[in-house]
Amino acid sequence: MNSALPIRALDSGSAGAGADAADALLTVRQLSVNYRVAYRRGHALLRAVNAVSFDLARGETLGLVGESGSGKSTIARALLRLVPTASGVALFHGTDLLQLSGARLQAMRRHLQLIFQDPLASLDPRMNIGDILGEPLRVFEPRLSRPQRLQRVLDMTRAVGLGSEHLHRFAHEFSGGQAQRIGIARALIIEPELIVCDEPLSALDVSIKSQISNLLKDLQRRLQLSLLFISHDLASVRFSCDRVLVLYLGRVMEIAGCDALFKSCRHPYTRALIRAAPIPDPVAARARRTAPLEGEIPSPLFAPSGCVFRTRCPMAIDRCTREVPLLRLVGDSQVACHRAEEVGE
Repeated sequence: MNSALPIRALDSGSAGAGADAADALLTVRQLSVNYRVAYRRGHALLRAVNAVSFDLARGETLGLVGESGSGKSTIARALLRLVPTASGVALFHGTDLLQLSGARLQAMRRHLQLIFQDPLASLDPRMNIGDILGEPLRVFEPRLSRPQRLQRVLDMTRAVGLGSEHLHRFAHEFSGGQAQRIGIARALIIEPELIVCDEPLSALDVSIKSQISNLLKDLQRRLQLSLLFISHDLASVRFSCDRVLVLYLGRVMEIAGCDALFKSCRHPYTRALIRAAPIPDPVAARARRTAPLEGEIPSPLFAPSGCVFRTRCPMAIDRCTREVPLLRLVGDSQVACHRAEEVGE
């Protein structure tokens, strides 16, 4: 490895607009994650993720958006095998991640890495940065000599905008933005193909967010990485992502290309999220007509029947109470809404 960073190479079970399942790096079908929780002297089933399907192409960035409790981080943790799944398939290079165990799972982990939300908390305070970046190489590439390992660490440190003088420092000596650069370097140093970015910008100042966004986008393009980009910040999603998957209460509401979603979304929930997002122009912000969602997202222990969004949807009808809407193609989006054709009229 050198400083130039070498380049590597429609229904409820389909990928979503813009992705070809035959060429997908990751194919997820009917992924469900349930938890048994104590409730009234017994147990109840909490459906954190309910039959989610999507494809992720090589070199693509797919955004996962939705309110807190919608299942975004749970999907990421399930794919990384950090939480157990109830059902589903997650094919990575044709191998089902959900069926791996032992040495096969350990070997697969080098291809899937995670960038954490809190950069400082994700770094071991007892290790200097050189050791933190060298540790993945010691685990996954033990045949590297010490000089080769050091060179890889130096190359990756420079690639994220830091220098050799930082290698002997500890995590508490860095700002949040610098710590996130180190976290990115740690995730990329073993040259994975898929990176899960779990709210990678939310703990950063506004000016630093822009720098880290540009860095991620540049590295993703140069390395042809595939990214799952989890965020509440729709501005960051619009800048960083090729496609967007909108989640509500563990179910997919809409999947579309980024431009199509922000220009002509088809689900009432997506429209509410976009209208609620802040915009930098105060004049335009005052003139914008907004209709914020009323109420809180229901508990997944007591998910509404039919369409899970119906209790907060201004367009809900009787059919929404009885029938779960399936993903279907409407315009440029796949959308789970009985009245998708009327959204935006």
